[in-house]
Amino acid sequence: MDARMTSPAMILPDALPALLALNGAIAAVGVDPVLLELINLRVSQINGCGYCIDMHARDLRQANQSDERLFGVSAWRETPYFTDTERAALALAESATRLSDRAEAVPDDVWDDAADHFNEPQLAALIMAIGMINLWNRLNVTTRQVAGTGWSARSA
Repeated sequence: MDARMTSPAMILPDALPALLALNGAIAAVGVDPVLLELINLRVSQINGCGYCIDMHARDLRQANQSDERLFGVSAWRETPYFTDTERAALALAESATRLSDRAEAVPDDVWDDAADHFNEPQLAALIMAIGMINLWNRLNVTTRQVAGTGWSARSA
C-alpha cells in the first residue's frame, strides 16, 4: 500500500505550523489529554482513517490505557470502561462528526450532557479538537496515508 502523495499538511509550508499551533491552543485549556486521544480514536474509527486509528491507539497505549478501553472505544456505549464525562465527550464527538445522520446534527440532549461536564472553554476546546481530527482524517483518507508510517503531531 502506498500513499497517493505526501500529506498536504507537509506540502504547504505554513499549514503544519498552523495546525500544530491550534493543537497547542486546544491543549492549553487543560482538557484531559487522554480524553482528547479517545475522541481522536473514535472519530478516526467513524471516518475510517487507518493512519489516525493506528496513531491514536498507540498514543493511548503510551498513556497507559488498558486494552479494554482501547478496544472498547468503538462500542463505548456498551462497555463499562468509560466515565460519564468521557461518554459525554464521545457522544459530542460522534454527533459533530456524523452531521448528516439525523435531522438535528448535534441534538440538545448530547449538547446538554456535554455542557454539564465541561465549562465553556473546555467545550470550545472539545469542539476544536473534534474539528481538527476530522480535518486530519480527511487529509489522510483522501491521500491514502499508510497506517504505521510513524509521523505524529507528538513527534513534530
